[in-house]
Amino acid sequence: MFKTKGKASKSKKKPKTVAPSPPPPDKKELLAQKRKVERIRKEAISAIATYGGIGAAISLVMLAIVEPKLAIVSGVGVAVLALSAKYPRQALWVFLIYLPFAGTVTYSIGGLNPSPIFQLAKDGFYIPSLIALILQLQRQRLPILLPAQLRTPVYLLLTTCILTLLFVNLNLQFSGAVTDGKPIPMGILGLKVFMGYIPLITCAYHLIRNKTEFLFFTRLHVILAIICCGLGVMQYFMLSTGMCRTTDNLSGADLFRASIEYKCLVGGSLVFSPSQNMIRLPGTFVAPWQWAWFLISNCFFTFASAFGDPSLRWQIASFVGLALVFVNAVISGQRIALALVPLFTIILLILTGQVTNLKRFLPIAGGLGILIVISMVVFPDVVQGRIDSFVSRWNASPPTDFIEHQFEFTSKENRGPFGNGLGRATNSARAFGETKLIETYYPKVFYELGIVGVTAFLVVVTVLTTVTFKTYRKLKDKSLRAYGASFWVFVLFISYNTYYYPLDVDPVAVYYWFFAGVILKLPVIEQQEEEEQRKLAELLG
Repeated sequence: MFKTKGKASKSKKKPKTVAPSPPPPDKKELLAQKRKVERIRKEAISAIATYGGIGAAISLVMLAIVEPKLAIVSGVGVAVLALSAKYPRQALWVFLIYLPFAGTVTYSIGGLNPSPIFQLAKDGFYIPSLIALILQLQRQRLPILLPAQLRTPVYLLLTTCILTLLFVNLNLQFSGAVTDGKPIPMGILGLKVFMGYIPLITCAYHLIRNKTEFLFFTRLHVILAIICCGLGVMQYFMLSTGMCRTTDNLSGADLFRASIEYKCLVGGSLVFSPSQNMIRLPGTFVAPWQWAWFLISNCFFTFASAFGDPSLRWQIASFVGLALVFVNAVISGQRIALALVPLFTIILLILTGQVTNLKRFLPIAGGLGILIVISMVVFPDVVQGRIDSFVSRWNASPPTDFIEHQFEFTSKENRGPFGNGLGRATNSARAFGETKLIETYYPKVFYELGIVGVTAFLVVVTVLTTVTFKTYRKLKDKSLRAYGASFWVFVLFISYNTYYYPLDVDPVAVYYWFFAGVILKLPVIEQQEEEEQRKLAELLG
């Protein structure tokens, strides 16, 4: 009897309700959409033709003044600036794509001694799009600097920089204290390097409008990581097999010095002297240590997608990207990448709670374990060489002692509360005079801006770290929360890291501020998703 009732109850179950699909657009709507697409296409073609023609004309004129490469680059640069101002959103996407390949383009086109204009090429996409975005926000009466809590600290930091320019750089320029440099241009460039990418927080917030664009953004970085790391593996293979010249045949100090003359496939300066256990590869970047920080950054980004992407296919792709980051951390010879990539992977597994997510954790942990074992079996000498190099370097000069020495040095060299002047320890400002080489970030800021500047900057990064933490912790969606947690750990680490100066150069100088803006956008994306689900529920009754 109970069985009969059970069967009867099963037969009376309501069929699953299928979400009603929206009605297909009528002919008028289809024609309107087609006309809109055609109009946008014609506008784009017209803009490219117009600005391309202007750029070509400028190149022809410049041919009579400078060498052909610079003439062509000048014309292309003008066209890029104009197109970036007209299409700011597209320019920002190109900016993010171009960033990891900038070093390769610089030395492929500019030769072994490229003009400084090549170093600023990426800003041809960023600055016009930023100006266009600011003008758009002003018209719409929307805040230009996000988040609101960051405005006062940023304005205070900017005021500190301006006071340093006025009281230190200006004084050095006209007092005759500096005879071999130009302190004012150096200070202006130093200000651009120091604060120029802070507006990327706002750019990221407005560039990513919904979850579709957010996933496009994260998947784009997975693809970039795979391509760049794949090229890094090819670079190592070509050097180790003799397809590229190496520094191993040199003698003396040249065995340990990175040289642009030995550039291989992509990137810039490298040293490849395996007989001396000395390998420093640049990947697709200008210098080896920039490549190291690219690998460290992508440890966070590929990890986030491996655990947060809703698509299994993209989870697998992200794992491939993360595995390639591990491989390059070993073969590139970058000790800091070899130390931090595994360390932060473990930290992320714990802080994001993925250790308890066995369905995803076990396959990825097992895959990484297999990868490490295979690497040790196939490249035992390489792995052992990297470990020995790391241990010997740590014993010879522990990072804590190195940082302490840098603080002591800058304290003795400091001239006053506003430091020694903006740009005075910024590598990219050396075109305007001699700069101090200070290899740790906060001592470098202290040297340039003094105690006032260091304090103001610490307030900025502390407020940003706190706000982004509170923002991601509010998220309820597990996928978005996984992304937010991974990005926030990256922001936290870079905010207080003082070992070397990644915030001064690519790619961290861009990624830090941009990904902070992405975190701030996540609650809006979650709210949009909730609103769509609510509307769907209403349709279903």
